[in-house]
Amino acid sequence: MPNANASKSPVVVRFAPSPTGFLHIGGARTALFNWLYARANGGKFVLRIEDTDRERNSPEAVEAILDGLKWLELDWDDEPVSQYSRADRHKEVAESLLADGNAYRCYLTQEELAAMREAAEKEKRPFRVVSPWRDKDPADAPKDAPYAIRLRSPQDGETLINDHVQGQVTFANKDLDDLIILRSDGSPTYNLAVVVDDHDMGITHVIRGVDHLTNAARQSQIYKLMGWTEPEWIHVPLIHGPDGAKLSKRHGALGAEAYREMGYLPIALRNYLVRLGWSHGDDEIFSTEQLLEWFDIDAINKAPARFDIQKLEAINAHWIRATHPDELFDRITHLLPHLPHGDEVSTAFSAGAGRKLHDLIPAMQERSKTLLDLIDGAKFIWAERPLALDAKAAKLLDDETRQMIARLLPALEHQTEWSAQSIEAKVREFTDNEGLKLGKVAQPLRAALTGTTVSPPIFDVMAVLGEHETFARLKDISH
Repeated sequence: MPNANASKSPVVVRFAPSPTGFLHIGGARTALFNWLYARANGGKFVLRIEDTDRERNSPEAVEAILDGLKWLELDWDDEPVSQYSRADRHKEVAESLLADGNAYRCYLTQEELAAMREAAEKEKRPFRVVSPWRDKDPADAPKDAPYAIRLRSPQDGETLINDHVQGQVTFANKDLDDLIILRSDGSPTYNLAVVVDDHDMGITHVIRGVDHLTNAARQSQIYKLMGWTEPEWIHVPLIHGPDGAKLSKRHGALGAEAYREMGYLPIALRNYLVRLGWSHGDDEIFSTEQLLEWFDIDAINKAPARFDIQKLEAINAHWIRATHPDELFDRITHLLPHLPHGDEVSTAFSAGAGRKLHDLIPAMQERSKTLLDLIDGAKFIWAERPLALDAKAAKLLDDETRQMIARLLPALEHQTEWSAQSIEAKVREFTDNEGLKLGKVAQPLRAALTGTTVSPPIFDVMAVLGEHETFARLKDISH
């Protein structure tokens, strides 16, 4: 059963990434679960940067993580906390455990530990440190020798973790060795720092990956020895690749910023990620409001979820269609600085192409899966004349179709209104007079005006290009 005492407190959850790289997709889902639970329960969502590993951590990685969370629109409460900055507090707790007899100084050398490990390998048994210093008289300690501080873990009985997702998990204490909580250089270890920080920050629910389940057993022992109340434990399933193996770089596992650069919407990625381990009936599409209403940790599944990029694309396509064109244009504008050739597009936007793309978005939404599709579908707007034709467009624009376009030009002149509707009326009148089907005219027009055979509806294209540019491009082809 969950911890009854913790459940009476206001909900406080945390996301605690190590700043060794970008915000990977598993971390993004963990942050999302924490954010949803806090916001759904009127609680706090705090951010702690676990930066105690000074060699592997970098300020750039911290910025990448914060940037990824901001893009996903997962806002946090209070200022982010640096775990490294709290090292003195961690040492204080280690010294307290030592003073109370719940920890001891261990003088095992690296050579002695290596010999223990070698013996375990020879005897084909799990390596477990049994320190002779647990029961030795401290007076026997070698003078001025370096030492680590180890937790005096219980040797008998069991440590139980009551987990919302995994159920009751039992660890035999004989299998858990005495954990080092303070290294010989005076630096705190991960499990001590996490417990001290979670306690001091008032964390009521720890929501993280199931790969931390063994850490929960070790952390539970520290809580008990300190006389502190344990948080609720929620260890969520890992995300696997399509082949069923843990999601990794070989599956193309990417950071949040990569999905932004591929043109995904934050709401779509949140929508998809929440379904990797959580469900609400057979629902697949969720608004943020629905997620806040329905999300609950007890509905998280135990089985691992498989990452499916095609399903993500389908969900993103839904949200592309459902999002107002003004918002899509705004997101495209903010996306451009992150794209390889974004500066060129931004320059074209400033020259008027941006307004034209904005006007074309409603005609492109239905067939676009990502923001990149919208940008790619509108590239013809800022293409330089004379247009470069792809192979299919060039084949379509033979002498006959070029002559047909030349005959069409006078029919399009002198219009009082240049709109998709008025252009279509003129073109249809022309096809009737020529005895042609509309497609026989529309496709060559598309090739001439966009350089391809695939584009938004051709009359929307002509309306957005404007009368002057439309005539200029058609004259390039017809002459």
